[in-house]
Amino acid sequence: MTTLDQATASRFAASTLDHVGREYPHVEISVLNGPEDLATPAALHPIFYGSFDWHSCVHGWWQLLRLARLFPDMPDAAAICERADRMFVPDKVAGELAFLDRFGTAGFERPYGWAWLLALHGEAARHDAGWAGALAPLAAAFAARFHAHLPKLTYPIRVGTHFNTSFALVLARDWGAAHDPALVALIDERASAWFLRDRGCQAWEPGGDEFLSPALCEALLMSRVLGRRDFGGWLDAFLPDLARGEPATLFTPAIVSDRSDGKIAHLDGLNLSRAWCWRELAVAHAPIAAIAGAAATRHLAASLPHLSDDYMGEHWLATFALLALAR
Repeated sequence: MTTLDQATASRFAASTLDHVGREYPHVEISVLNGPEDLATPAALHPIFYGSFDWHSCVHGWWQLLRLARLFPDMPDAAAICERADRMFVPDKVAGELAFLDRFGTAGFERPYGWAWLLALHGEAARHDAGWAGALAPLAAAFAARFHAHLPKLTYPIRVGTHFNTSFALVLARDWGAAHDPALVALIDERASAWFLRDRGCQAWEPGGDEFLSPALCEALLMSRVLGRRDFGGWLDAFLPDLARGEPATLFTPAIVSDRSDGKIAHLDGLNLSRAWCWRELAVAHAPIAAIAGAAATRHLAASLPHLSDDYMGEHWLATFALLALAR
């Protein structure tokens, strides 16, 4: 499968509707300033308490709103909208903001969750339902965090997990294009300072728990920053052997040995996020379109059948499948 149809969208939606409201099991990573900070996930995060962790719930909601927009006639669309009407309201947003006001939350979900919240707000803004207005204060709070943090980030973070700088800035830049031009300018300036002179990427990946490709995420970000006129030259220097299928690691889907292990299950996400990157890069640079498209197809085939094999993947993988299938 290389495109998204309504039956697949409905399957994604049904699974995600189940877990965005499932409070337990739950991973909470936050600073405790005293016993008063101990609370249930729903008390701490009135909207994003489900899906095992905060960021997965955020991008689960992004996925649901996007599916409802792309397939408004699917059976699940009404349930998505009804639940969004109940969740994206000012008092619940105020509860999410109150958590951010606690001492020790400056690094909370930085930068992965920040970027997904902006993406969610951007998707909400494409619906005529008032959700974007309710979420606007939360989007403004995370945009402000990007504005404050990026000038201090001397070195980009190149790992293939939640801390990856490039992936977050792709999402944040896409949001900023419609909502915060100053953030786009800042991202372009910082990305150029970090990555413009990168040459001969070895692509020593993946690591054993990675769900993002550092090499392909960087390339995708620079395709946005440089545009088609200048991107080809940069890509030829960054990955000079790409047209010959090298580095081979980028073209070879990851092996997932145990989908019940949450960290190893990340590798299914790597296959899906690589498929997304390859499909985007195929459009950004026509000379690699064929080889990039073939790589995307291989990566999709490796992990699309396994989205619901275990809750360790089920609570988040469909988001990355949607990225790859519905560009």
